[in-house]
Amino acid sequence: MKLMFLESYLSDPVLSMGLIAFFLILVSLPIVFWRVSEESSSSVVRLLIALANLALASQLVIRWWQSGHFPVSNLYESLCFLTWGLTLTQLLVERILQSALLQAIVTPISLISIAFASFALPEELRAASPLVPALQSSWLVMHVSVIMSSYAALIFGSLLSLAVLFTLREGSLNIRSNSIGIGSYRETSFVENISNKNSILTPLVFSKSEQIDNLSYRTISFGFLLLTFGLISGAVWANEAWGSWWSWDPKETWAFISWLIYAAYLHTRLSRGWQGRRPAIIAIVGLFVILVCYIGVNLLGIGLHSYGWFL
Repeated sequence: MKLMFLESYLSDPVLSMGLIAFFLILVSLPIVFWRVSEESSSSVVRLLIALANLALASQLVIRWWQSGHFPVSNLYESLCFLTWGLTLTQLLVERILQSALLQAIVTPISLISIAFASFALPEELRAASPLVPALQSSWLVMHVSVIMSSYAALIFGSLLSLAVLFTLREGSLNIRSNSIGIGSYRETSFVENISNKNSILTPLVFSKSEQIDNLSYRTISFGFLLLTFGLISGAVWANEAWGSWWSWDPKETWAFISWLIYAAYLHTRLSRGWQGRRPAIIAIVGLFVILVCYIGVNLLGIGLHSYGWFL
């Protein structure tokens, strides 16, 4: 039985690449937790995540070549695409902020995603299959890739908000600039001199919580823009496929609820000036809704978007 299991993975390069990505992320996990008390992240973990991202990118390209269509037609392919998006986002964010806590919160999610795709799904769902008629459209690449990319960015930004709750023990944040992050982040101190008064501009040093909170805001903003474009393109595609712009399909409904929650998050930051714990809690609620929208609907196998269900 074990030999048949290994043969199925070794005979298919797509499954093999997924398995390689799983083991690379798995090996990085003990290092992540070992370094969680450190100030900076581990360069070894970054290398392993980069190799896993490369393996996932190769996997998607091979599946695209094998199937002849963009590889997001079932739950296995979309989970691999999501893991690729999460690892890519992690690598990009770590170019700005190298934090061991960031790695400790995000890396397990990537591991769970690729493990669920590689081991929990039945073999027939992992295999390449022809597109159902509704998916045979040029909108497939545009709509699904944008939606999955938005999920990756929103999940990552929400996980950063979770990190804010861990690092912000008490009190509230004070970014000392606008929420968009535009500004010099400088304060003025005056030095008395006998002859004149000199104004010295001193750079502010951001705390770890402030840096993570700002990155969370920027990542969620980017994900929200992608989600907005994805919903619009999905409505256009739905009108072409089913003759209706909006049908209140379960996945459409939950995606719209996700959009409302993250719109509320951005509103509280831009209009109300919220920072720290309160917007972080909204983002975590949004994370739960994203998971229901993406995984829950597929598990139930209901609606027009249930192509990947397996129960």
